[in-house]
Amino acid sequence: MRPFTAIAAAALSIAIAMPAAAEKLPLTELSRYLNSFQTATGAFTQINDDGTISEGQLLIKRPGRVRFEYKPPEQMLVVSNGDTVGIIDGKSNDGPQGYPLNRTPLSIILARNVDLTRARMVTGHSSDGKTTTVRAQDPANPEYGSIDLVFTSNPTELRQWVINDGGGSRTTVILGDLKKGVSLSNDRFVIPGIGTGGGKANR
Repeated sequence: MRPFTAIAAAALSIAIAMPAAAEKLPLTELSRYLNSFQTATGAFTQINDDGTISEGQLLIKRPGRVRFEYKPPEQMLVVSNGDTVGIIDGKSNDGPQGYPLNRTPLSIILARNVDLTRARMVTGHSSDGKTTTVRAQDPANPEYGSIDLVFTSNPTELRQWVINDGGGSRTTVILGDLKKGVSLSNDRFVIPGIGTGGGKANR
């Protein structure tokens, strides 16, 4: 399994409630929205690069922390502790696998201060009349891949993201309604076998 297949996924064929028409949201507004909350929880649906579908619960604690709890029959847990993304596969005997967060496109929206107006960060910005889609990458390291963020308006909400990793795989996470401003302990973002931060990772 590619490391970031477990961190993102979904298909546009899954329906999302959207307004009838909307103007393209400016990058300043999208940055404001992403910076408007530190914590959030919600359900997600993931469609992997191989077409398989998973569901689960998402927990976000910016900066840097995210947790994907997968429903059975999956035996998967994906956790970022702020430095490392850990993938724990209950079907594998290899133990936790760690990857540097700053080498994943997901780090863009988990940053302490998201600024989509930063030079060369956004490589695509479009609207289909219902949603606004932004493609963003690390300006200094485009080889790490990119993330497509899909927003609705009135009010501005993040509805899905697509990870295009450096290996060529494309996976999407479709979000349910996010509950923001929730209390989340840092203990929820400890990677079993790796710890709270700075643990050993595959680099």
